Amino acid sequence: MSNQPNLSATKVNANGDRSLALSEFKGQPVVVYFYPRDNTPGCTKQGQGFRDHYDDFQAAGCEIIGISRDTVTSHDKFAAKHELPFPLLADTDEALCREFDVIKEKNMYGKKVMGIERSTFLFDADGNLVKEWRKVRVPGHVEEVLAAVRELG
Repeated sequence: MSNQPNLSATKVNANGDRSLALSEFKGQPVVVYFYPRDNTPGCTKQGQGFRDHYDDFQAAGCEIIGISRDTVTSHDKFAAKHELPFPLLADTDEALCREFDVIKEKNMYGKKVMGIERSTFLFDADGNLVKEWRKVRVPGHVEEVLAAVRELG
């Protein structure tokens, strides 16, 4: 991959009335996952999976960050409803989506649309991309990411 994603210093609005940059998480491993939309079945299951294993990620010194094109208001409701303990960034202008190259043409009800391809990226404590998952299928994914985090030591 020639143009590798990185822990951007660009501030993005997040749930909980805050603004965060991915670069703030340097110094620890971080999982950045992109998902299509709040409160859809697959995205809900994925968020709940990261929530259910959040203590395991934290024990490994790792933070989790979810990103979609939804608004902060939508993220606030989604995080509250499903008790998500990690930040959700509202990439409404698609800046991070483009940086990570996750906007792809998708087929929705026979119609071509541009949307987020479910993708996960693992960065080490130095901010280096160590693993990426594209076209993610939700079942078993969180456990696979956790295993990769644990391999970092």
